[in-house]
Amino acid sequence: MPTLKRLRYLVAVAETLHFRRAAALSNVSQPTLSGQLQDLEERLGVQLVERSRSRVVLTPIGKEIAARAKRVLSDVNDIVELAKYGGAPFGGTVRVGVLPTVGPYLLPHLLPDLHRTYPYLKLYLRERVTLTLQEGLNDGTFDALLTPLPISGMDLTVVSLYREPLVVALPADHPLTHKDAIERADLRGETVLALEPGHRLYEQVRELCVQVGASISLDFGGTSLDTLRLMVGMGMGLALLPALYARSEIPKDQNVVARPLRSRPPSRVVGMVWRRQSARAAEFSILADLFQRILSEKVPEVIPMR
Repeated sequence: MPTLKRLRYLVAVAETLHFRRAAALSNVSQPTLSGQLQDLEERLGVQLVERSRSRVVLTPIGKEIAARAKRVLSDVNDIVELAKYGGAPFGGTVRVGVLPTVGPYLLPHLLPDLHRTYPYLKLYLRERVTLTLQEGLNDGTFDALLTPLPISGMDLTVVSLYREPLVVALPADHPLTHKDAIERADLRGETVLALEPGHRLYEQVRELCVQVGASISLDFGGTSLDTLRLMVGMGMGLALLPALYARSEIPKDQNVVARPLRSRPPSRVVGMVWRRQSARAAEFSILADLFQRILSEKVPEVIPMR
């Protein structure tokens, strides 16, 4: 049977694609690492790594085994963390992947109560784009995700946390700012700014523009929500921004005003996702319930989904 040590060496090679760097990462000599990998191949009866003077390449089966090994090592790390706290739940570190358009505006509402409720739980937070988030969850880089849905995977548990409407961001001198809420008909003929194609928010904004007769700007594609807000402040058009972002950032910008869309505003559903077989799956389910309660009690801009 393969040992955890040999699996760690394989994962190090998969991450670096370089024997010397993998050995340094593993705190062993290069001959030791190479010999341990060769022994792993003999025990498994398959070639995991193609060796040459110029490069290191994992075989297709080597890539699959390395990905599974990374998940195994992640689960073992969870077990060690749990044992460190005497088997008590909600101790140690949880590695959470978040989308840049979600994390900075959601987490400030969740973390204070989370820390008061579970003071020994530490969240290690990393921002990634959607595709990289799911890859990181699958290969064990992340223990859980906070991300817009849908997200697919047979081995994943997905819990919808809240529905977040998009609000209309307007230049402060725009005629529509005198209204408390924007009607869909008010957007006809307006130029609407959006994130670059490929973002889920882009698709939602494009669909709304088609429905109401607005024009999505083809000359400027924002790379972040902040970029869109700044472009709105310069009078380049309107934008549809997530409600939590608008609550956090628009009051700081005297050049931009936010207004709700009165009828059928587009929205996104944000959820918590984890591997079904995770050693901490029961804890993650409790955390999702806690997050829903916090949102219900303290964040009126979103609609909790229970």
